[in-house]
Amino acid sequence: MTPNDLVLSPRGLSFQGRLYPCSIGKGGLRADKREGDGATPIGVHRLVGMLYRPDRMARPTDWARPIRPGDLWSDDISDPDYNMMVHSPHRFGHEKLRRGDPLYDLVILTNWNWPYPVKGRGSAIFIHQWRRPGYPTEGCIALRRDHLRQIAKRITFETRLFVGQRR
Repeated sequence: MTPNDLVLSPRGLSFQGRLYPCSIGKGGLRADKREGDGATPIGVHRLVGMLYRPDRMARPTDWARPIRPGDLWSDDISDPDYNMMVHSPHRFGHEKLRRGDPLYDLVILTNWNWPYPVKGRGSAIFIHQWRRPGYPTEGCIALRRDHLRQIAKRITFETRLFVGQRR
């Protein structure tokens, strides 16, 4: 681990010498993550992308991709594009990326079960904005908006996310 890695502990998310309060999945931490269990998967995860709402914020980094109307994320294990970004109309189960609330105004993508997803192992694990302190996610890691933006500006493709790993 390096100071440029994100490290999740029971106290919060550590990054570059600072501890950020965060929320995790309602299913806790699990090594055997499955679709719909609400758990945050234990492991070392790479950061593989960043999405943002250009109608709500400035581009956080030069490599962030805008979320456009109709952008979705497939979470349906019967979908050939399971655990991939797709576009509406889409006949399989999915999650809207362009939401009415601010949860996905800024999304950091991890490589959980991607780019070659195993059906049923669980769809995307994002780092995104929380609803409120302590409110659990469906498996993602969630932070206060300003903390998420601070982290997003300083991460690189070398940054890793450590979940449930001992130092």
